[in-house]
Amino acid sequence: MSLSARLARLVDRSTTAVERAAVLDAPSEALDQVASRIPVGPVKDLLSGVALGHPLHPVLVTVPIGAFTSALVLDVTGREQSAARTLVGLGLLSSVPTALAGLTDWSDTRGAERRVGLAHLALNVVGLSVIGASWLSRRHDPGTGRFDAHGPWLTLTGFGIVGASAWLGGHLAYAMGVGVDTTAFQRPPTEWADAVDDADLVEGRPVVVIVEATSVLLVRTGGRLHALAERCTHRGGPLHEGTIADGCVECPWHASRFALADGAVVQGPATRPAPVFETRVVDGRVQVRRDEIRTLRLNPAG
Repeated sequence: MSLSARLARLVDRSTTAVERAAVLDAPSEALDQVASRIPVGPVKDLLSGVALGHPLHPVLVTVPIGAFTSALVLDVTGREQSAARTLVGLGLLSSVPTALAGLTDWSDTRGAERRVGLAHLALNVVGLSVIGASWLSRRHDPGTGRFDAHGPWLTLTGFGIVGASAWLGGHLAYAMGVGVDTTAFQRPPTEWADAVDDADLVEGRPVVVIVEATSVLLVRTGGRLHALAERCTHRGGPLHEGTIADGCVECPWHASRFALADGAVVQGPATRPAPVFETRVVDGRVQVRRDEIRTLRLNPAG
């Protein structure tokens, strides 16, 4: 077995162990009591990245990582130690909103995802604490005209721990799908497909149907027929079990709201709009289609 294969197996075993670590459940519940105080609405929408159309946390992460990396480059080259200390400070300050955005995303996870997320957070706390110590030790000594030599080594150590945490963050996104549009791999019908009898649609009452292996939410409001992907793009909540009001459907899991007319996100934490289907009625039967197909949907997993 090659070295890369052995490392991959070791990595997989490590993440599996974290995913199954029930010991993390108790502290997760305690932390959730704090995270749940972030109210649904403008503040959570901002931290979730609703306005961006993608989660905010991965965007903010680039600032502290860039600052710490730049500081290490200055350390290695032996230049501008005062600038290096400023960069470390910038990285620490920018970690605060980054952590808040991540905590908001984490609060909507459960089970294995929540455990990995807590481990991700714990490593970040440890790593940033070490980097914080490096910032303190980087103070200029007026007597010698030099900076403390321990600072760069502490930054490097803390950065290594943060790197391990970042790897867990990548595992959450790329292996566990946290933050990924849950409808991304659905293959909706691109030709008109039969859905339901038009007479079965009662004003304001959502109906879910399976059309060519895709769950579709159908609802008539104000005499107009709407069809959306039935699963919430945030965490896959069943929209047909949600509330229909003010031209929107609200997810029963985390209160994301989508406009029935065009699927736009009216309220987070969802960041991606709900896919919308065209509709028509032929011989008393409702038909739906979606005229857009993405490459990864050509061979869907499910």
